[in-house]
Amino acid sequence: MHDHSLPPRAVPGQPAATPQPTATKAAGEESLAPQKTRIMGRFSYLLAWFGGCVSIGTFTMGSSVVGTLNLVQATLAIAIGCFVIGVALALNGAAGYKYGIPFMVQARSAFGFSGTRFPGLVRAVPAIVWYGFQSWIGAGALNMVSATLFGFDNLVFYFIAFQLLQIGLSVLGFQGIKWLENIGSGFILCSLVYMFYSTVDRYGSELSASLLTMEGSWGLPFWGATMLFLGIYSTMMLNVSDYSRELKHGSGPGLLTTLYSMSILPCTLFMGLIGFMVSEATGVADPIQVFANAVNNTPLLMTTLLFIAFAQVTTNVLNNVVPPTYVLMDTFKLKYRTASVVVGLLAFATFPWELVKDESAAGLQLFVQTYSAFLGPIFAVLVVDYYLIRRRTLDVDKLYDETGPYRGVNYAAVIASLVGAAVALNVSSISWYASLLPAGLTYLLLMRYWAPCQRFRQ
Repeated sequence: MHDHSLPPRAVPGQPAATPQPTATKAAGEESLAPQKTRIMGRFSYLLAWFGGCVSIGTFTMGSSVVGTLNLVQATLAIAIGCFVIGVALALNGAAGYKYGIPFMVQARSAFGFSGTRFPGLVRAVPAIVWYGFQSWIGAGALNMVSATLFGFDNLVFYFIAFQLLQIGLSVLGFQGIKWLENIGSGFILCSLVYMFYSTVDRYGSELSASLLTMEGSWGLPFWGATMLFLGIYSTMMLNVSDYSRELKHGSGPGLLTTLYSMSILPCTLFMGLIGFMVSEATGVADPIQVFANAVNNTPLLMTTLLFIAFAQVTTNVLNNVVPPTYVLMDTFKLKYRTASVVVGLLAFATFPWELVKDESAAGLQLFVQTYSAFLGPIFAVLVVDYYLIRRRTLDVDKLYDETGPYRGVNYAAVIASLVGAAVALNVSSISWYASLLPAGLTYLLLMRYWAPCQRFRQ
């Protein structure tokens, strides 16, 4: 049933044998087996997350809190959200980092072999939607450059061509991702600094009159805003092991938290505040129009638009291709390249042109809140399972033995996830936060006291 050989038997309390050869693996050579060749050092890993966190959705989230928070509150909300993200990534990425296993294998100890389809599907759907949304934004940027410089204006053509380009890049796997993110990060940072400067330079006087003097809120709307910026990354918090298994050994939890937080904070802060400020000044939420308004110099506008297009590629191949690809590999036993092509084709079916309309900003906010209500409980279940049930010790052999104790579905994990989601949906503005305790506590109690779950505790 598996397209990989079983890993060597793990010594209790120790990672499975995963030698660290210096040779790099071939492009597109991805599998669900424990990672043997890790290709990312700390700096490379930081740059990968930095480039992968340039989410156009962050602009939209910035736009969505206009009128609710002042500038200081928005800045602090983004910073708090990024710190929580860093802690969460370090916590849930520990199993992948230690044992070299991907998310879909890590989830087997909590959900069971068949049960992993539940968290896999919950993780894959937002990824494919964001994939289509960000591809449309990137294509729109390329089309505006083409229309301005060459007079050729055909958004559908650029969308199809741009998506095919990303599919081609995604089949290269992590070898291609490392190359793409490392090269692109410097360009992305410089572009963001310039765009932020342009925004302040152009709208500074009117912004200071409104955004600094308005009272805003330090209550539920403030914490709801931290969750919106956090919610964009709640997808990656779930499958962080897909990435941490590529990081070479030698980094402790504190250093990993710092790596994650510092890679995510600059992009999220710049992009969230740019969207926040330009939307406040102009009332426009479409990211392409935001930049067209913020930059009044044609060559610099062209550079900015090319940045938007490039940023969509770096984000999509890391965040929106790998997770659903691994889900398809696990569920349908597809090869990596085949699965990544299927994911790229599915992104066409998300109708992204409907998501970029001005009236869609509130809809995207609701979308983030809703899927976070389901991702938060699954995150809680995985963390409780690894730290409290397994005591940070996994038997890797059993995670690949479909007839072993993890066969079938562990209903404790499914029930706990649904309990957490039910609570979260009733407090939608802070759904991710609200889901954690109910889901984690339910899972812990069921695993300790419900008889049908006991074989999963082996």
